[in-house]
Amino acid sequence: MLESFQKTILNKVVFQGVGLHSGLNSTVKILPADENHGIIFKRTDVDQNNLIEANYENVSSAKLCTTLENKSNVCVSTVEHLLAALYITGIDNALIEINNSEVPIMDGSSKDFVEKITKIGLKSLKSKRKYLKVLNKYEFKENEKFISIEPNESGLKVDFELVYSNEIIGNQRNQINFTDKDLVNVYASRTFCLFEDVEKIKEMGLAKGGSLQNAVVVKDNEILNAEGLRNKNEFVNHKILDLAGDFLLSGYRILGSVKCIQGGHSLSNCFLRAFFKNSSNYTTIELENSESLKSYFKISANKLAVNA
Repeated sequence: MLESFQKTILNKVVFQGVGLHSGLNSTVKILPADENHGIIFKRTDVDQNNLIEANYENVSSAKLCTTLENKSNVCVSTVEHLLAALYITGIDNALIEINNSEVPIMDGSSKDFVEKITKIGLKSLKSKRKYLKVLNKYEFKENEKFISIEPNESGLKVDFELVYSNEIIGNQRNQINFTDKDLVNVYASRTFCLFEDVEKIKEMGLAKGGSLQNAVVVKDNEILNAEGLRNKNEFVNHKILDLAGDFLLSGYRILGSVKCIQGGHSLSNCFLRAFFKNSSNYTTIELENSESLKSYFKISANKLAVNA
């Protein structure tokens, strides 16, 4: 069901690991926060102006990861997998302390984040959660890349198509409803790359912390990871995971159906910036309780799945 009230994490949870692109070790602490606080990062290694709001307008780079930056040029990068975990687990408010510039990549997915947050549990707050209700279909194109959103009365649905010339990745398409109870195939899907692109990425000064422990690497018609894939749609499922993290930067849980072809961090951010320029595209609503969905949307309760 769609929750009526805002949530935060019940107690502090701590993660440690290496940054995918920086290669630097960092510690992340997710702390409970009050209602209407939102998601805010705090760089504990920086003395002043060290708060960075998780908002699409603060995205300073979307090259191979999502980087947030405040007005004092303090930044935090590779935030998408952690934000996706917050979306999936239902956290609206949290203070995220980090002692370095990049969120650790963990195993390349959101699995560690989701499992630990779920184990700690959530706390309901007194204020109502605001949902972004999409009113009109909106499309955004960038060459062969495409993303659209249209009204959907029961939550966020994503239809994503991935097109690669590599025969292992190939053309993958999957549809995910984020109100489904079991999203393990989404949050456990790892980031991936082609073997021939590894050196190019490293020449850009990135992927210093990358390894087969935190990314799926494909060489010709072979997956180099000994354990293979975690699910048959792992490549496209990871792109859906990235999209969920990037869409949490809207500041809302979204009631809409998204279709995306060849998307990524840059396309998602460009889309959000364009979408929010026209207030006729959306409205915000609060729910009295899950039953109030009937009055908002006139749909039967048995069409609502349990929220993860």
